[in-house]
Amino acid sequence: MILLTDDLLERLLANGRDRGADHVPVVKFFNPLGEGVWLATELDADGDTLFGLADLGYPELGSFSLDELTSITLPFGMGIERDILFTGDFPISVWAEAARKAGSIRAAERILYRAAQPRRDGA
Repeated sequence: MILLTDDLLERLLANGRDRGADHVPVVKFFNPLGEGVWLATELDADGDTLFGLADLGYPELGSFSLDELTSITLPFGMGIERDILFTGDFPISVWAEAARKAGSIRAAERILYRAAQPRRDGA
């Protein structure tokens, strides 16, 4: 799978030029066979250094390498995948706080999207 389309690449680079902003994640990468989720908000001009929220057992804000993500070889010839349905929707600070409280990005995702859904009971 191609981890970054041209559109995603452009959005990440644009965010990378606007350092310090509380960007909404542009892309979500994940390990389809186990732990490992990355939410990327920015890409440096070097084309490799991403910034965002990484969760390899504990969620942390920081930088990670696109080259390293693409070089990971998993069993059955699989690799790191991009969540093609991911929309971001919340600033990275909200993701980071929710992930720390919930213990993981995956748990935070369920909580954030459940809380954002309109209630069916009319309240």
